[in-house]
Amino acid sequence: MTVSPEPTSSTDDRHRDGADRVVAAADVTFGYAAAPVIEDVSFDVGCGEYVGIVGPNGSGKSTLLRLVLGLHEPDAGKCRLLGHPSLAFAERERVGYVAQDVTENTKRMPITVAEAVLMGRFPHAGFGRVTESDRDRVREALHTVGIEQLADRKITALSGGQRQRAYIARALAGEAELLVLDEPTVGVDAESVDAFFELLDGLNDDGMTILLVEHDIGAVIEHAARVICLNREVYFDGPPAAFAESDALSRAYGTTLGVGAGPEVDGS
Repeated sequence: MTVSPEPTSSTDDRHRDGADRVVAAADVTFGYAAAPVIEDVSFDVGCGEYVGIVGPNGSGKSTLLRLVLGLHEPDAGKCRLLGHPSLAFAERERVGYVAQDVTENTKRMPITVAEAVLMGRFPHAGFGRVTESDRDRVREALHTVGIEQLADRKITALSGGQRQRAYIARALAGEAELLVLDEPTVGVDAESVDAFFELLDGLNDDGMTILLVEHDIGAVIEHAARVICLNREVYFDGPPAAFAESDALSRAYGTTLGVGAGPEVDGS
């Protein structure tokens, strides 16, 4: 059974009139073969929100992101992204997506950090020509994420945390309006994780909408403005303080679990 706290008035207004919805999922169900992975899930994300999704291993968190992004087609229900049906969404530069396996994929890319970030400008380059203005955007993005000193380094030589920052810089260079991150801190050292969440906080303070799947429940409670707890269905959707005081976590995980739970990789 889904338990959710009473919405705030601003959230209630958004649900009534549909204004400022960057992401919208309505009664979404999806499964592989006959096994349901997501069942009757509904939520939306407003412009400028910072939403963290938590849940046990195999709970469908990563699958939900793929549905929202239009990478899977729901078996039932609908997903919308920036005002368009997710499956038909064509303006991919408006969304920055950092997947679970980004650090593995970049090991085979023989390009510099600046070149990787410049790829974010390609949809904006007139007639395929990169201008000095585009390069200025790249420099600004590298500065924002704090890796401008790594611009000429091969991206294969970066640590996991530095690679994550490079891909966020690419999204910023592309003028993304939504940042979607799937388990971004897996394999990243503790010091870099703290700095990474500080970066996300700053980006959100500047107006970036963030949708985050994260195994570190404590970090989500500390940094996100809203928590969705998922295990095939939504067990909670509301403020972090209310989530911490609820029994949604134990019901979703089927056990007592502290907020300092260790990393997990959601294979679904």
